[in-house]
Amino acid sequence: MAEWLGKGRKARRCYGFDEIALVPGDVTLNPDEVDISLNLGGVELDIPVIASAMDGVVDTKFAIAMGKLGGLAVLNLEGIQTRYEDTESILNEIADASTERATELVQKLYTKPIQEKLISQRVEEIKKAGVTCAVSTIPQNAPKFGKIAEEAGCDAFFVQSTVTTVKHISKAYQVVNFADLCKDLKIPVVVGNCVTYKVCLELMETGVAGLLIGIGPGAACTTRGVLGIGVPQVTATVDCSAAREYYYKKTGRYVPIITDGGMSTGGDVCKAFASGSDGVMVGSAFARTQEAPGRGFHWGMATPHANLPRGTRIRVGTTGSLEEILYGPARLDDGTQNLVGAIRTCMGNIGAQNIREFQLAEIIIAPSIQTEGKVFQSAQKVGMGKK
Repeated sequence: MAEWLGKGRKARRCYGFDEIALVPGDVTLNPDEVDISLNLGGVELDIPVIASAMDGVVDTKFAIAMGKLGGLAVLNLEGIQTRYEDTESILNEIADASTERATELVQKLYTKPIQEKLISQRVEEIKKAGVTCAVSTIPQNAPKFGKIAEEAGCDAFFVQSTVTTVKHISKAYQVVNFADLCKDLKIPVVVGNCVTYKVCLELMETGVAGLLIGIGPGAACTTRGVLGIGVPQVTATVDCSAAREYYYKKTGRYVPIITDGGMSTGGDVCKAFASGSDGVMVGSAFARTQEAPGRGFHWGMATPHANLPRGTRIRVGTTGSLEEILYGPARLDDGTQNLVGAIRTCMGNIGAQNIREFQLAEIIIAPSIQTEGKVFQSAQKVGMGKK
């Protein structure tokens, strides 16, 4: 129900993770017996968790570690991994930069041209370890980089931009045709990002294997501040899941949607699934792992933009190993570790045997869910009071 903003102008109320809660089910299940697998265009994942294509999160070593633990990490083909043969000194330079100089430095470092040979090399490094390989690029480079990655053995190709639509108008460069791209590549193509029913539906009609949902919610993203655009993730996921269901009933083809960004705890992740998501893409939680290349720092994909950065470098620290973040044992009290355990336990309490059933969980609007009864946690900055 829209509300009046002023004379002749209405606005729809939208919701984020902190404003809702999930209602326990009438039947509970053993968390160890629920199915949390994800099929992404034929790519089978044991867990529905994907690491964001950000340079502070994913390098080849991290991608291999993530793959061996049952998830998927997406390597950024627009980043330092494909611009520099030796990335260690570059990563150290970014980590050592002052807060005032960080964005300017990242902009400078990302001006070095992308080396196509490094695209093949990075893919081969990941595939040599025997794990699933996924890479990401911007739409303008998708046709060329997609072929290079596919020939090198890549398993899934992600195409990402701040806002992705089927109908894009430009005289300055060739506009990518997603339908042609999906036909030309033999590997699944996942596209993002979008937040609306109509755009989601139009993108599905091009033949994509999956969609990324979210504009501006990421911890290191400043799009919402710089451009003023975005939709809170609960509403964005609900709207796009409705498009997925309509498309599925119409065509019989199921296209998974992946909530991308805005999730810092297991509770956020669980709410994303209950809102209709099939998988989640997470950045900051993995930037905090010992395996992450960022040295305790995390920066957005649009931070290097030469004219209008829409990201920043943030310090997230290093809190544990990748295995601890994914599977525990959790050594922190704030829900940022053992994300898979949180998913399984929540599904058990709701009574969902699989992700499709999880998507049907009862949701309530509960703006006090984060603060009710948490006076001591808030005062002492522990547990839920750390937010």
